[in-house]
Parts: sequence; structure tokens; C-alpha cells
Amino acid sequence: MSKKVLIVCYYWPPAGGPGVQRWLTFTKYLPEFEITPIVYVPENPNYPIVDETLNSEISSEITILKHPIKEPYRFASLLSRKQTKSISSGLVPKNEKQSILQKMMLYVRGNFFIPDARVGWVKPSVSFLEPYILENDITTIITSGPPHSMHLIGMSLKERIDRKRKDKKLKWITDFRDPWTTIGYHDKLKMTPKTEQRHKHLEQQVLQNADTIIVTSPTTKKEFEAITDQPIQLITNGYDTDIQSSKNDLNDNFIISHVGSLLSGRNPDILWKVISKLLNEDSVFKNQFKLRLAGAVSQEVLDSIKSYELDTYLENLGYVSHDDALKLQRESDILLLIEIDAPITKGILPGKLFEYLAANRPILALGPKGADIQSILEQTQSGSYLHYDNEEKLEDTLLSLFRSRTENQWKSNHTEVIKYHRKSLALQLSKLLKS
Repeated sequence: MSKKVLIVCYYWPPAGGPGVQRWLTFTKYLPEFEITPIVYVPENPNYPIVDETLNSEISSEITILKHPIKEPYRFASLLSRKQTKSISSGLVPKNEKQSILQKMMLYVRGNFFIPDARVGWVKPSVSFLEPYILENDITTIITSGPPHSMHLIGMSLKERIDRKRKDKKLKWITDFRDPWTTIGYHDKLKMTPKTEQRHKHLEQQVLQNADTIIVTSPTTKKEFEAITDQPIQLITNGYDTDIQSSKNDLNDNFIISHVGSLLSGRNPDILWKVISKLLNEDSVFKNQFKLRLAGAVSQEVLDSIKSYELDTYLENLGYVSHDDALKLQRESDILLLIEIDAPITKGILPGKLFEYLAANRPILALGPKGADIQSILEQTQSGSYLHYDNEEKLEDTLLSLFRSRTENQWKSNHTEVIKYHRKSLALQLSKLLKS
């Protein structure tokens, strides 16, 4: 008999970007493992990125519940669209001069909307979902964050349902796609010490009251184990395509691509410096090199690229659909994975990492020492992980990949890569839900 599970999440098609992929694909495969997903999402959300093509990937086997949400960013009419999107994401360019209004909005966002700007959806959602859970005899719910307000919905529902239905407790599972208080943009939100303490208190409440906690990286698992004694399961993000052949859709150019947002904090200055050096020293490399960026790119990154005279080699494509992003990956000679050089980013395993694995193209990653990315690249034999002080090694790696490209025989360890297919991960999740 199939088990019904209610999944509470904010990001859902037509939302674009990596946040939507996890539960969109889990709900696609869970019915194969005797799990019936019921997805609860906002009726009228204000998504910073929209990708209408993802609507076609919604499984016909799932029930979708929707309830209106009041989005504060929709009413920030005095800000430009670009500024509002930056604030709604918690991402503000490092060196961008902020207006007084922008600073004020960041202060309001950081101190009046705790834990995030979707907190106003908590009470209406609890009132809407409580009778549905009781009437449909649902015994398991999952909340996925960020936004971490989704977890407050779960915590309130568990408390209210358990009080009313004492013979059948509600099992509440939290899914942390990213950490909470250690997420990279928290220090940009101009929070007061009292607000920071409030975040830590809410985080601890959620972690202590959830029946099971799902995380997406080993570092986050270790971080949460220091806060709670509740069981923690590691289920990473993954990919949902076939692993590509080693003979991919390459052309005459030597294309180095980054697919996804490349904002100021992740500007790989050392990489631009090394590429510039190779262009000046190797005429063959110069004639074939092309840099391709797909996704939001900050002005600071573009200025840095220009300062090394790489702008003439640049294709800046902006946001592309998910299907186009997959195609761009297969056409690339090297796929870039750039993370901020700071201990706080060691536990970040971005969704593009796993799609890069399936593209079966060499991955060149830059990030801090001891990062979780490095262990996955080594396990799958999918590329090189370098630190920001490895300029000489970075140059050697780029030259080696350039000189071997004509052989077109790049091949990772498929046995290890297949473990990150969304269907394999959905099987792992289904076992947890049935336990």
C-alpha cells in the first residue's frame, strides 16, 4: 500500500534555478517506490528566476495544493527590479555601492522578517493544512528550506496535530538544502545581535523538534550533530539525465564554461590571471580559447574579466533554460565550479556539481581547503579540485586538459557517478519515509 507524504516547499515550477530541482525530481520518482507525494506550494509566489519549461516536468501522479502568499518584495515598488531581486535572494554584490533605501531594505529584511521574508505564509499555511492532514489521514510531512519559514510550518503542524491526534503522531522530516545560521549571505543582512540570537534559537527549536533531519552535505551533517541529538540523514542533490558519452558535442573551440550564478564573492581572480598568462604564451591556446558564462554574473566579475583582457573571448549568455544549460555543459571542454574561499562554504555542494558529473566533462573546481566538493570529485574521478593559492598547479591543469582534448576520451567513474542519479536518491529517501 502506498504511503502518503505531504511535502511543504516554496520553490516549484515555474521557479527557475537550482532550488526547484530537488523536490521536482524526487516527486517524479517516489511513486515508483510506493510513496504518494502531496506537494504544498504558494499560489502566487514572486520568484526571482522563472523557467516555464520546468512545468512540463511535473509528475501527473502527484497532488498539488496551493495557498496564497503575501510577498513583501512585491510591494517594494521604490526599488528597481534588479535591487529587489538581489535583496530577495539575500545576495548583494560585495563592492556595489548601496543606496540609503537599499540599506534600509536590507535592515528591514534582516531584522523584521525572521527567519526570512516568507514568514508571513506560516500561519495561513498551518490553518490551511491542519484540516487537510486530519481529513486525509496523513502521518508524514516534509518541509524543505530555505526559505526556512517552511520549517516553522512543519513545527507548528506537528505540535497541533499531535495534540489533536494523540493515537497517531505526525512524523515531521526537515530537509535542509542549505544550512540556516551559517549560510553565506547571513552577514549581509545587517542583523542586530538580538536578531542573530533569534535565528539560532529558531534553528535549535526546529532541529530538536523534528523527528528526522535531512541534509545535503557531510559538513552540514557534522554542524547539526553539534546542535541536536535527533537522527540526521545525508541525501545529497543529484542529476536527472543520462550520463553522457565520453565523445561529446565538442567543436573547434576550447570552451571553458560556468553554468549558474557567478556573483562577486565567487570571483575567481586567480583563474582569469592564469588564463591571461596562457593566452600570451601559447598561440594555439589563444586561437581556440572561449569563455562561456550562463546565468547571473555580477558586474564585478565582468570587470575583473575585462581587466585581464578576456572580454573579447567571453560569451555572457545570461539565464538560460534548464534544457539549454544541460546542452551547454555537454559542449564544454571544461566545466567550472567556483566556491568562495572561506571555511563557511566547505559544506556547499551546489546542484550544478551533480549535473556536471552526468555531463561527463572534466570539472575544474576552486574552493576552500577541506571542502565536500573535493571528496566527491575524487570519489567519481570527475575532475580537479584546487585551492586559491595553487596558481602553478592551476596553470598545469588547464594546459593538460587543453592538450588532451583532441583525444576526446574523458571518462569519469560511472559506477560512482550513478549513485547521484535522482532515482537512486529517491530510493534512499523512500526507505527513510517507510522506516
